[in-house]
Amino acid sequence: MADYSDKHLKEILQRTKVVAVVGVSMNPVRPSYYVARYLSLKGFTVIPVNPGHAGKELFGQTVRATLSEISEPVDMVDIFRRSESVPPIVDEALDAFPNLRTVWMQIGVENADAAAKAQARGVDVVMNRCPKIEYQRLFGELRMGGFATGVISSKI
Repeated sequence: MADYSDKHLKEILQRTKVVAVVGVSMNPVRPSYYVARYLSLKGFTVIPVNPGHAGKELFGQTVRATLSEISEPVDMVDIFRRSESVPPIVDEALDAFPNLRTVWMQIGVENADAAAKAQARGVDVVMNRCPKIEYQRLFGELRMGGFATGVISSKI
């Protein structure tokens, strides 16, 4: 697994404003739903992408069938699809967003070829990580074990 420095991940999350989430579910118990919802609650503009739910409303945005349907600039594409489905998504993202800064593949999602292609275009790639977990960890919402303690304390 690639090793990403906290500084690098923090930089990505701080500069990102608009996230296209590919493979987002309308089901609130699915990770893709609650990760996208969390990001939207943290002030990111989250554009849901799922052909099965195109036209519906989620997090104040219309669900798009494809990345190509998004007209606004996108900083990061977050991919909730199987690893073997990643290459065409990355190709479409690179075509659709000339100023794309980051391709983020969720936990369990890795594709070295697609990553290399994006990196060759100057796009940062994060694989096998979750932006929600990293955000909570890097911005002080979680202990290192990944659990929110629910306790506010100055005694650390």
